[in-house]
Amino acid sequence: MAKQQYLTRPQELETMPPGIPYIVGNEAAERFSFYGMKAVLAVFMTKYLLDASGAPAPFPEETASKWIHTFNGAAYFFPILGAFLADWLLGKYRTILSLSLLYCVGHGVLALMDVNHLLGVDQQSLLFVGLAIIAVGAGGIKPCVASHVGDQFGRKNEHLLPVVFSWFYFSINLGATVAILLTPILRDRLGIGWAFGVPAVLMAIATFAFWMGRNKFVHIPPSGGELFRTTISPAGRQALLNLFPLYLFVAMFWALFDQTHSRWVMQAEKMDRNFGFNLQPTSDQLQAVNSILVLIMIPLTALVIYPALGKLFALTPLRKIGLGLFLAAPAFATSALIETAIQSGATPHAGWQILAYFFITMAEILISITAMEFSYTQAPNKMKSVMLGCFYLSVSLGNFYTAAVNQWIESSAAQGTPVLQGAGYYWFFTASMFMTAVLFLLWSPFYRGRTYIQSDDAV
Repeated sequence: MAKQQYLTRPQELETMPPGIPYIVGNEAAERFSFYGMKAVLAVFMTKYLLDASGAPAPFPEETASKWIHTFNGAAYFFPILGAFLADWLLGKYRTILSLSLLYCVGHGVLALMDVNHLLGVDQQSLLFVGLAIIAVGAGGIKPCVASHVGDQFGRKNEHLLPVVFSWFYFSINLGATVAILLTPILRDRLGIGWAFGVPAVLMAIATFAFWMGRNKFVHIPPSGGELFRTTISPAGRQALLNLFPLYLFVAMFWALFDQTHSRWVMQAEKMDRNFGFNLQPTSDQLQAVNSILVLIMIPLTALVIYPALGKLFALTPLRKIGLGLFLAAPAFATSALIETAIQSGATPHAGWQILAYFFITMAEILISITAMEFSYTQAPNKMKSVMLGCFYLSVSLGNFYTAAVNQWIESSAAQGTPVLQGAGYYWFFTASMFMTAVLFLLWSPFYRGRTYIQSDDAV
């Protein structure tokens, strides 16, 4: 049988490429699986975790935070390895497809939580094995999916790149919103096995949706040794040197943002979540506020806020990122004030946490979408996935930083000299974020880069 021939370079279209709906649909289902699983982790670890005998064995808050952010750090470390695998040997399509199957296995392991006693395995072991497999699968495909989006565009429709990356991010948050609202209900009504099992099914659907689009995609061939020659070429080295400081600054944002899945959930457990009209979300369902705000704010920023700011000054990618870094600090300052009230014996209303979510979501839109698109366009053509892998390393670095801080808290408490207790924890990250934003403000005017598009014949 003759080998299937795929498009290997973008068509000269002025419209949206035909493969984009399959990628966006795949991303929505995959993000449902990832965020659905991650939504229930904090409460599961601190309230429901059992030992091998079936007795409760929950983690303290700092221990749960440490492991959640270690998992996040690993999930965003493996993108660099997946990127090299894609750009060097397999190509993006085969890398995404093969690692998606591994990803499904990881979710399947987590779905065995409810029957761990039949397997003679404690839940903690299943949890760590499942998360490790998911970290490899989810992390490995992450830079390939984002760069696969950009590969579909040529010079004639490159003006649609900001639009498609916004819709790409929209699909992420649509999947996340549904997942975060649904999985706590599945956990409470049917058990933790269902809460982890439904994301497993959605991951299988995501893999199938991606396979269905194989004849619509542009398949950029792997570059083999050319990848390494490009990476060490003057253009490759310069691109890495240009963007490396940016990723260090952005890492601090991720150190704060990903705590919406850990410390903010734990904080919400101690808040009044009654919004009236029979609306009383669980602490982990409150995470959906971020995704819902993204769905609202992406079109609002594109149609209203960005044009309005553009009339005042040139709204470059680096200026968007700088604004986002400064907005992240008041998000954690709000959390610090909430924690101060909790420590004083009050039960503050969860509406105050929604205010914190507003600040962190605006920061996310300004930083994450912009930095992802900027990383793609600033990378030479043979190392697009690698550069997006480097971008995800900033997420990994931020999460490992948060895990290390929680490890420090855990160790100091064991030694009888506790640090960063109560609101001090949140003020520490607020100060770290503000100082990072100031340093970025001093660095950004000196950035010099170059834009690369796949249809160009240059590197």
